[in-house]
Amino acid sequence: MINISLALIRAARPVHWVKNLSLFAAIVFSGMLLEKALFNEVIIAFLSFNLTTSATYIFNDIFDAKLDRLHPVKRKRPIASGELPIVIAFGAAAVLALFSLYISYNLNFIFYIITLSYLITQILYSLYLKNIPVIDILIIASGFIMRVYAGAFLINAHLSVWFLLCVVSVALFLASGKRRSELNILDNTNVTRKSLTKYKKELLNSYVTMFGNAAWMSWALFTFFESPRASLPVWLMLAEVSRTTTINKLLMVTIPIVIFGIMRYEHLIFQGKSERPEKLLLTDPFLTVAIGMWVVIVVYIFYGGVAIF
Repeated sequence: MINISLALIRAARPVHWVKNLSLFAAIVFSGMLLEKALFNEVIIAFLSFNLTTSATYIFNDIFDAKLDRLHPVKRKRPIASGELPIVIAFGAAAVLALFSLYISYNLNFIFYIITLSYLITQILYSLYLKNIPVIDILIIASGFIMRVYAGAFLINAHLSVWFLLCVVSVALFLASGKRRSELNILDNTNVTRKSLTKYKKELLNSYVTMFGNAAWMSWALFTFFESPRASLPVWLMLAEVSRTTTINKLLMVTIPIVIFGIMRYEHLIFQGKSERPEKLLLTDPFLTVAIGMWVVIVVYIFYGGVAIF
């Protein structure tokens, strides 16, 4: 029983929950992070979406069990290895999905619709859509976009068109990078997803380059047009000293960090290490530091000088 429970936890892939932190994007960039009631709602939404994504991972592993057994890495997954019986896995996925829908329905109706749409999309992806080139990348990217806008609809926050472009570009960059990294596996084994056989490295290289450029450019535009006005005494004092030191585009200081992060991630993509983006974000020291610096600076610019308690 203990072994099955541990296998079920592994099948749920809690490490992937780091992707769901994107639900907090809207509350951070709308300036409402310190509003306790809204923050608590986003926390509940985050926990609910964790159940949703875990259900889709289990469903996917059930559908892919036969091919996963032939894969050099995926054959160790609980369902493919036989540690977790398919009947138990299916029942657990159904319970997780229903419970997440119940929570989301009682939280916010639009959030519930997005959660339901995410579940349906991911099941269709697991059943068939992942075998269609280009469509598979768009589906993966849509998952990131749904997370961000689920958080926005939950707190009724407006996100600018520049932020939308940034989210779309980053999502497509991560999705195409995942496929480009997976393509390296094709060189070492004949067992892989069907869509990969229809991609050429040159095409995926162009996708990665195109969306990587779009990601940092859209972020740069967002920081230029949407930076909060400087209000801390130190910035106001500098503005009084000289117009040259007037700063109303503070978010632009994060652009070099974003460019470095994209360059580092592309480096890992072409080394074939980006098949699991969530693992890289947690284990690559350069990416971890860059993301940490980016988060600290963004939060400081939006909330510095505001009492948390």
